[in-house]
Amino acid sequence: MTSMPNAAHSTPDAQAPVTLLVVDDHTLFRRGLIALLGQDEGLQVVGEAGDAAEALRLAPQLRPQVILLDNHLPGVMGVDAIQGLREVSPQSRVLMLTVSEDAQDLAGALRNGAQGYLLKTIDGDLLAQAIRRAARGEPVVSPELMGKLVAAFQSQGAPEAPLGAAMPAQGEAAEAGDAAGVSPLSPREEDVLREIARGLSNKEIARVLDIAETTVKIHVQHILRKLGLSSRVQAAVYASDRQR
Repeated sequence: MTSMPNAAHSTPDAQAPVTLLVVDDHTLFRRGLIALLGQDEGLQVVGEAGDAAEALRLAPQLRPQVILLDNHLPGVMGVDAIQGLREVSPQSRVLMLTVSEDAQDLAGALRNGAQGYLLKTIDGDLLAQAIRRAARGEPVVSPELMGKLVAAFQSQGAPEAPLGAAMPAQGEAAEAGDAAGVSPLSPREEDVLREIARGLSNKEIARVLDIAETTVKIHVQHILRKLGLSSRVQAAVYASDRQR
């Protein structure tokens, strides 16, 4: 619809806000969402669009860090527009924000390159956190969809970037330990893996386990390395498989 390069203000000394392009065909919801995001000084909506075609036109001009994309759009569905958006604006992360809880939509969005998939029922503060995480390149999925995501991965295989290549056979590094009935992870790493499977962020895991967020990041790195995995989502799938 419009571009809004001056939609938010930041002080010279402040960290630059995350820039956003909001794509949703429902004008009332879109404007309400923009108003909500505008209350956060760390976020700046630089443009809005009512359909995929307009988003494809605006994205290369505005170069937003994150594109908030609805799925049910007129003409071209959001899931089908992801690859085109990534091509015309490769520096942008595409974050789905939709009412659809369909497992096919979820798996398709991630397979097509979405950085995450969130439901419109998400709390405003959590949405702002998810946007920041997506801008940093972290995959984000609504916790209530994690079970469907795991099931979709198990039946269809892991998606391509940005969530990592196809999952190894539960991680070559883990095979020897699993065969002997011994986990390659330390007890604390097992705790972190359990919380990853619940869809928690590093900050949330740190709060639950009462440890520093930097410590959580180190544990996550060790978990992925030991299990031969390349993403948090693959770690969640691994944890689910092991519980079966």
